[in-house]
Amino acid sequence: MSITAADAQVVLDNADCLYSKNDVEQAIVRLSSEITEKLRDKNPIILCVMNGGLVPAGLLITHLNFPLQVDYLHATRYRGKTNGSDLHWLAKPQFDLKDRVVLVIDDILDEGLTLKEILAYCRQQGVKDLYSAVLVEKLHDRKTGEKHADFIGLQVEDRYVFGFGMDYKGFLRNAPGIYAAKGE
Repeated sequence: MSITAADAQVVLDNADCLYSKNDVEQAIVRLSSEITEKLRDKNPIILCVMNGGLVPAGLLITHLNFPLQVDYLHATRYRGKTNGSDLHWLAKPQFDLKDRVVLVIDDILDEGLTLKEILAYCRQQGVKDLYSAVLVEKLHDRKTGEKHADFIGLQVEDRYVFGFGMDYKGFLRNAPGIYAAKGE
């Protein structure tokens, strides 16, 4: 079900703000400290999961003051919907991952299926060490894929959330906070 920009604005206007822009920025700074402590001497490849990981990865890597390389992959289960289906690969990383330390950055860990398949792909490529970071982890007991990320920015209740990279039916990735849609 597609929506218009006007529909998206109504959703934003009526949504509950779970985390302000300042809250999210503080979480990014904390995440960057944790990641720096673990990876600063490992010459990692940072893999941004498009499209949702674009905002968190972009903000996060500016706080990582050590040598690293950045690449991306595009794999999605949602395709503009509010519920996921099978993983659909649009682009795989360009860097050779063999014998490299890799950090996968995504927007949200919900059921964990997307992250599980992405991490499995990276392992198949022969990575040396593999880590994952998510801006948001959704708290519920439906996880059937990857249960945890190595680095987690914020946790949210089991509601449909958007903002800071997460979308609402293709819109609102740019919302200045983490919001929960009413009734979803």
